[in-house]
Amino acid sequence: MNQVDLVVRNAMHIATVDGARREISGGWIAVDGGRISAIGTSADPAPSAREHVDATDCLVTPGLVNTHHHIYQNLTRAFPPMTDKPLFGWLQSLYPLWRAIDEEAVHVSAFVGLAELALSGCTTSTDHLYLHPHGAGDLLTAEIEAARALGMRFHPTRGSMSLSEKDGGLPPDDVVADDDEILAASEEAV
Repeated sequence: MNQVDLVVRNAMHIATVDGARREISGGWIAVDGGRISAIGTSADPAPSAREHVDATDCLVTPGLVNTHHHIYQNLTRAFPPMTDKPLFGWLQSLYPLWRAIDEEAVHVSAFVGLAELALSGCTTSTDHLYLHPHGAGDLLTAEIEAARALGMRFHPTRGSMSLSEKDGGLPPDDVVADDDEILAASEEAV
């Protein structure tokens, strides 16, 4: 076998999640060109590599996939007055803060949130960005740029809200849009 980019060695346990559901103790994984090129047991000789990672005492899994997130909420996740409220009270208390988000705030929250996901083994994420305050800028692009900077596989979705407080909903008027605006913004996002 030719030299590969990376070999992860001495894994306490490898969960391959392949068709045979193999689990390998003490094995190695070869990565070349950003893709797994071979997996072996401790009895199999590992290929030479430009870089090595010692995974002693580690469980090695394929990258995890996060299928539900509201990343901008990272900005207020530890805000003490909100940490013990029921959902609707929590939302009603935080919308006045969230209505001030802009491209920079969304970029920072996406960068931090996606970095935390990556550090916990997540390599692919989506985000349901449903809050779009009037005049806040291109929030979806701000998220995409953060994901790109981190090298995260990212599949954003552009959510929307059309029912404000005055119409019986929870969010303030300046973070909702009418149906035509929502459809146009969704089409543009695609």
